[in-house]
Amino acid sequence: MRPVFGFLAGLIFGLGLILGGMANPLKVMNFLDIFGTWDPSLAFVMGGAAVTAFVGFRLAWRQDRPRLMPAFDLPSATQIDGRLLGGAAIFGIGWGTSGFCPGPAWVALPIAAPGTLIFVPAMVIGIVLGRALK
Repeated sequence: MRPVFGFLAGLIFGLGLILGGMANPLKVMNFLDIFGTWDPSLAFVMGGAAVTAFVGFRLAWRQDRPRLMPAFDLPSATQIDGRLLGGAAIFGIGWGTSGFCPGPAWVALPIAAPGTLIFVPAMVIGIVLGRALK
């Protein structure tokens, strides 16, 4: 049953990315270009996501455990260190120069947008190298 709910959650997330414009790298780059052709519409998408996550987490924490898992799977790291800041910087540079972050890139891959055909393999290589260097 978990795979079915995982698939449905991913499908809803992907549709939200498409409908919100996050799978369009030009829209993302215009959002990031505050001194040029700035498009503030993605701020509403991100604001809606933040509100939804806030409410969802508040409801989830009222439960003893998740419905389909024996326990919540929470990260244990709490400190801000060089690895976290370096990873965030690399993520931001990649997002700003390509207009893609991982979720929207996977969503845009089936339409074979030229940027995704470069970004997704580079992202996978980066993930593999990052794990190997860890």
